[in-house]
Amino acid sequence: MDCILKLPGDVMDALRLPPDEVEAELHKELALALYQRGVLSSGKACALAGVTRWEFEELLEQRRIRRHYTEKNLEEDIEYARSRQ
Repeated sequence: MDCILKLPGDVMDALRLPPDEVEAELHKELALALYQRGVLSSGKACALAGVTRWEFEELLEQRRIRRHYTEKNLEEDIEYARSRQ
């Protein structure tokens, strides 16, 4: 299911972004906000933002947004990596 977000014209006019960058920037902002709140996983946030995992990591660093990565995630990643050897 797709969702269309409608913004009032005066809000669109107030955005200090080049018109051709508005959609991409709003996708990034929404992805970062939802990830920060724990509503969206990092993988889905990357997809929403339209960026690679590394680009998303850079955005998190720039905004000083804490990553949601637990010891359990680390253990799962290590186990996965070992199973691929």
